[in-house]
Amino acid sequence: MKDKWALVTGATAGLGLALAESLAGAGANIVLHDLVAPNESADRLRARFGVDVIAFGADLSQRTAIEAMLADLLRRCGAIDILVNNAVVRHFSDVEHFPPDQWERALAVNVSAPFHLIRLALPTMKQRGWGRIINMASIYSTRAVEDRIDYVTTKTAILGITRAVALETVRSGITCNAVSPGTLPTPAIQNKIASIAANVGETVDRATEKYLSERQPSGRFIGMEAVGALVVFLCSAAAQDITGTNLPIDGGWSIA
Repeated sequence: MKDKWALVTGATAGLGLALAESLAGAGANIVLHDLVAPNESADRLRARFGVDVIAFGADLSQRTAIEAMLADLLRRCGAIDILVNNAVVRHFSDVEHFPPDQWERALAVNVSAPFHLIRLALPTMKQRGWGRIINMASIYSTRAVEDRIDYVTTKTAILGITRAVALETVRSGITCNAVSPGTLPTPAIQNKIASIAANVGETVDRATEKYLSERQPSGRFIGMEAVGALVVFLCSAAAQDITGTNLPIDGGWSIA
């Protein structure tokens, strides 16, 4: 992937940063995006992998901000060869009490932003005859959960975007796929488990075991580095004929 540029959205920390690390480890130059430019994460990535890294802050709920970011990046990088749509927002509430402004923001960041980023990145991908688009979906792209209508709806929609883009680009040297992780050891999940443990008077280890047993048959977290390796594979020559798919990496959750 030397000399290719990969844009990873929502990449200050957590899964987004892990995906950027995997791509940098494969030789790609990286654009690390978040709401506020992740300069410290970019510095560490640059020092660790010796690739070029750009930190960029932009509000993906605003179309004008997305357009300005892509115009700047295309001027500086020439093309975005790999686009990883990872940024996401979510709000926890039942439907009747769900704040309308949170609904609109989720649609903007989780669905409209990937659409705009794809449409703006595609022309130079087509000019070069090569491109990889990876949309981070979720186990909840194919099933529901209570009190997260924004997340379930938008992650389901991302599969439709993936299929539509894949079909339109299938003869262009471009692939578009979705990746659906199960439960990852993100700070948010670990804090949630710690809170459960405190509320019921259990150890964190026991609470973690119970939490995972209700979800993933494997009984363990999905490794972020494993998701990163899958993304790198999808960018490889071996995956040139994989497009329009949703690839679960969920410890058997989707088939249980």
